[in-house]
Amino acid sequence: MIKILANDGISQAGIDSLTEKGFHIVTKHVTQGDLINVINTENYEVLLIRSATTVRKDLIDACPHLKIVGRGGVGMDNIDVDYARENGINVINTPAASSSSVAELVFAHLFGMVRFLFDSNRKMPMVGDTDFKNLKKSYVNGRELAGKTVGIIGFGRIGQEVAKRAIGLGMKVIAHDKFIEEANITLDFFNGDKKSFTIETESLKEVLKNSDFVTLHVPKTDDKAVIGVEEIGMMKTGAGIVNAARGGVIDETALMFALDKEKLAYAGLDVFDNEPTPSIHICMHNAISLTPHIGAATLEAQDRIGTELANQIATHFNK
Repeated sequence: MIKILANDGISQAGIDSLTEKGFHIVTKHVTQGDLINVINTENYEVLLIRSATTVRKDLIDACPHLKIVGRGGVGMDNIDVDYARENGINVINTPAASSSSVAELVFAHLFGMVRFLFDSNRKMPMVGDTDFKNLKKSYVNGRELAGKTVGIIGFGRIGQEVAKRAIGLGMKVIAHDKFIEEANITLDFFNGDKKSFTIETESLKEVLKNSDFVTLHVPKTDDKAVIGVEEIGMMKTGAGIVNAARGGVIDETALMFALDKEKLAYAGLDVFDNEPTPSIHICMHNAISLTPHIGAATLEAQDRIGTELANQIATHFNK
């Protein structure tokens, strides 16, 4: 029987699907330092991970019987993908499974930003019962998303899901992508109706210059942040920005400076430099809406991730 270690967990739907196909799956977490020994001792042929576990050259070299490494979600920056494949390991992920969940979190941050929920939810428990009227006055300058322009940087699966929700809210959508020139966006309505839109991508400068809100959906690169001092300078004064992609895509120091100087009005961050120990200055900033890297953390997305991984594993082993 083929044994699978889901080291960072997997949904019950994924467990059921794998079990039905004849696999033996274990979900007990093994620490990084013990992982090589456990994989070899227990003869695991499949290792499933999320962001908590890394698969680097040392593990690949030390575990010759490993056939598959699966990453639940999109990014695979915690896996030495090329090296693994060169050594005969099939590396799989689930790029489409969490797109809707991430897109909805973007709008959770956007709504929270424009109505100051990130600040109100901190202050109401402390002084809501004693300073209600002053708190109310401090949040009178809320804004509506309808009629505003959202700039989407990175117009792949997640960016296009963000576009669908923005269009549904009556927002104007502009986008930038290094590899995609245009995308056809189709909205599916509750009554079965459909409406399609074609969005042509623009230069990064044009998107930054014309957006009321910017949201990032690009991978992290080694050279520099996608949004730094120069890029923030191109943005509208009073704009907002959301990063639910990867830590390091935004220069956090430049972001805090821009917020302090009121060049930007607010930011929403789901990802951070130095995870899982982000800067206390970022965490304490009074103009940032914060979540702890939960873009894909919905029950629906976890079920899709689990079943998609199960199907790919079954295909690999001809089950």
